[in-house]
Amino acid sequence: MLCAVAALIIANTPLFEAYDKILHTKICIGFGEYTITESVHHWINDGLMALFFLIIGLEIKREILVGELSDLRQAALPIAAAIGGMLIPAIIYIVINYGGDAQRGWAIPMATDIAFAVGILVILGKRIPRTLMSFLLALAIVDDLGAIIVIALFYTNKIHLGALGFSAACFIALMVLNLGGVRKTLPYYLLGILLWIGMLKSGVHATLAGVLTALTIPAISRCDMGMFSGRIHELMIRFDKVHKPGKNILENAEQHAVLQGLQNYVHRMETPLQRVEHSFHLWVSFLIVPLFALANAGIPINFGSLGEVFVHPLTMGVTAGLVFGKFAGVLFFSWIVVRSGISRLPESVSMSQIAGVALLAGIGFTMSIFVAGLAFEGQIDYLVKVKIAIILASVIAGITGFLWLYAAGKKAVVS
Repeated sequence: MLCAVAALIIANTPLFEAYDKILHTKICIGFGEYTITESVHHWINDGLMALFFLIIGLEIKREILVGELSDLRQAALPIAAAIGGMLIPAIIYIVINYGGDAQRGWAIPMATDIAFAVGILVILGKRIPRTLMSFLLALAIVDDLGAIIVIALFYTNKIHLGALGFSAACFIALMVLNLGGVRKTLPYYLLGILLWIGMLKSGVHATLAGVLTALTIPAISRCDMGMFSGRIHELMIRFDKVHKPGKNILENAEQHAVLQGLQNYVHRMETPLQRVEHSFHLWVSFLIVPLFALANAGIPINFGSLGEVFVHPLTMGVTAGLVFGKFAGVLFFSWIVVRSGISRLPESVSMSQIAGVALLAGIGFTMSIFVAGLAFEGQIDYLVKVKIAIILASVIAGITGFLWLYAAGKKAVVS
């Protein structure tokens, strides 16, 4: 949020020229004939954001295997809510922009920003049940999966079959690693980079390589739980026996050897999926997403023409889609699934709280701006309008969702 505000300030001060120059500076990576030359802006959006999509892919896989999406009846509610939250905003946008040049941006209001929406629930703390957080996470993950499919199908440039074939070979090699029981993460990283290069050259958006790589990273531990527990217990007994009071561990070779053994067993017990997610999660949350906001939220605003911007069909379509479409789609589809008996509300969660989450789902910042960049690449006037609309809608959705859930939580506490 701070980076988004900073970008808006920079874009409307004399610093904008330097800001714009930095973003368009070309950076070449490679050697000899094998080089990739892109602007700083493209390296952030196509390169670093691949790691953002890697984390999303890992979250999707984890949720399907052991999370809210692992049980079909339990998963029906967030899946239905996500589908409604994608369909209704897209329909509202198309109705407002039907037949115009801006119609290509129909997928912009479909996405929910997990980080911002979950952040607001965290602020609410004990005023909301823990199960509501799980519902929002599952909804947002299905939402992201939908956005990934839309990007692959509708925002792909001309396909280069040779590069696409190379990408397919890399993906097959990743699956072979998985099926072959390879648990070291380095081979997955190396093949993932090659997959990214192939996707970049193929015309399919390169960030999707992050999702495909994530789906192949093993989610099974090499170590049996009982054996792990017994061995750790033995090592801890040995650790205590060789302990020398007053001595630094640097002076105790036996104790250090036990520590190495503990580390090895913990490493074997933890799945590669957990290790990769743990390794990149903080980098994505506190570096890559803020950098993306800094590079993409810088909008030079002509305050004299803001009135025209707000009534433009593009701005109205994005704002109405995120604020009203998300609310109506998530809430209505959730109500249908619960009312029909297909699924049930999470424990301690009321339909009023689902409505609050439906409002928060209108926070579309990161993924919406990302899709906007694909839909209107090079169309500066449209990008300015759509970014203003996304920021405006996200602020409205965030504030109204917070206030709604705060009030709903207060009622729940009182009752």
